[in-house]
Amino acid sequence: MNYFMNMKFMYAALLSCIIFTSCEDDYLDITPTDRVSDAAILADSTLFEAYVINRYLGVRLTNKEGDGSVPGFGRSFEYALWSSLTDESVYNNDDNTWVIQQGQLSPENLGIAGTFWGRSYRSIREVNYALANLDQVEMSESHKARIEAELHFIRAYRYHDLIRNYGRVVLVGDNVSQLGEDFTDPALFEKSAIQEGIAYAVSELDRAITGLPEQNSANWLLGRATKGAAMALKSRLLLYGASPLYTGGSSDTQKWQAAAAAAQEVMDLDMYQLYEDYGDLFLSTGSNSEIIFARYYNLNQLHTHLEIANGPNGYGGWGGNVPLQNLVDDYEMVDGDEFDWDNAEHAAQPYENRDPRFYETILYDGAQYRGRAVETFVGAEGVTGGLDSPDGPSNWNTSKSGYYLKKFIDEQLPIQNPWGAAGLQNWIYLRYGEILLNYAEAQNEAVGPDQSVYEAVNTIRQRAQMPPLQTGLSQDAMREAIRHERRIELAFEEHRYYDVRRWLIADEVENEPAQGITITKNQDGTLSYEIKTALDGKSFSEQHYWLPIPRSEILASDNNLEQNPGYN
Repeated sequence: MNYFMNMKFMYAALLSCIIFTSCEDDYLDITPTDRVSDAAILADSTLFEAYVINRYLGVRLTNKEGDGSVPGFGRSFEYALWSSLTDESVYNNDDNTWVIQQGQLSPENLGIAGTFWGRSYRSIREVNYALANLDQVEMSESHKARIEAELHFIRAYRYHDLIRNYGRVVLVGDNVSQLGEDFTDPALFEKSAIQEGIAYAVSELDRAITGLPEQNSANWLLGRATKGAAMALKSRLLLYGASPLYTGGSSDTQKWQAAAAAAQEVMDLDMYQLYEDYGDLFLSTGSNSEIIFARYYNLNQLHTHLEIANGPNGYGGWGGNVPLQNLVDDYEMVDGDEFDWDNAEHAAQPYENRDPRFYETILYDGAQYRGRAVETFVGAEGVTGGLDSPDGPSNWNTSKSGYYLKKFIDEQLPIQNPWGAAGLQNWIYLRYGEILLNYAEAQNEAVGPDQSVYEAVNTIRQRAQMPPLQTGLSQDAMREAIRHERRIELAFEEHRYYDVRRWLIADEVENEPAQGITITKNQDGTLSYEIKTALDGKSFSEQHYWLPIPRSEILASDNNLEQNPGYN
């Protein structure tokens, strides 16, 4: 049994209301039976470790009223993904995403992004509590050292999430660990410089690296931090910190060199390699040498119903995160040429001979899925539309773009009536493919496209059965090639939102119309293709490079907390 999830089930009911929910005035002087006291946790090493494990799962908040929980470091990976805030996809039935896609963000309405600030700082406070009290717990010094390292990793991960969403954030250090502490000091709400925040999170990871094991030696330790996980997160943070958004638009060679070195250190561990099959990478449940850090599920936990949430309407699915034509058109031809609608051969059969990752990521008209071909075409006069078009069942779930998501979807799991079905879908936070691309980008910016840059990118392309990059590329051309590779290789893995912002190109790509495709089946059986708008009003403004801090947080600070620029 997976210990990580087993411990969750054993202690979730007890620990969801743990320590920070006790009342100052005990009206009836009755000992609560629905929570665990501070004393009990600190007196029992097993309870204390369960408390630490639950910090991986994180604070369970809601995206909006009545909308499920947001566990772990992500957003539950079931309904709207972060891809549906970008030019990768739109969420078919909104799920609180359109407010961001249409540029209507405000401190009062952050849509699906509204939980980041509060849950991140609550998690940091919970980590601080554990660090402040670790010495009181009876366990071996070696075990304490590991627990302490894990807590520094979790704290760094929360700051990483805060920094990449808000930029300048409040560094509370070890100061806040109890709800009853004095929050009236204005200095408590002072925001740090961005580079100061990056440096702090990296220092936390350096502390974690010294105390974490190289690997988790047993299945019951899966999902907990390792040395490689901390090093990989450091690689990402330093890459972000060297990027134009974080440096004010300048290029600092030393920062790029540090980012390249951090990625190289992960590579030098010689513990990770690319999984042989790109599609199976996201479905594999056994040994997977590409995964560095992930959230694991097992047969004792219901899977996250990705299939019904994202499935085509003709199969009983809800559409979900539907890929945009903007992304589809960026998949190269299998020979490495760009796809071009002005090329008659490409336009006649737009889904033939594309980058193999396209077929593992996107369901398109004609794709084989669950025993039949997907049918998104509509019919010309006298012709019936396909099962997965508006002429099919549950037409309110028909894709707005003409495409459906395949990546992460397990055809062995049911679409209809999935509740009660168990699955083993794991969510990968950090994988070796990202590290190779981190290295390639940082090294290219530091010294230009040397052989090591080519090797990193071509290793990714070779796994995908794509030809190597053209030799002799300039630094600028290599930069564009690497950005393209990240777009394709990491599609739907929640990188695109942050990549286009840190590169300072979001004001270009996120102001492009959100496009889809209308495919018409003619009376003679031929198909016609017409680009359409999948979601009206897509818009991005300069202030959207960072999220606004929720108004409620500003007010709770007695207006001592500074709002991000551009938001009143």
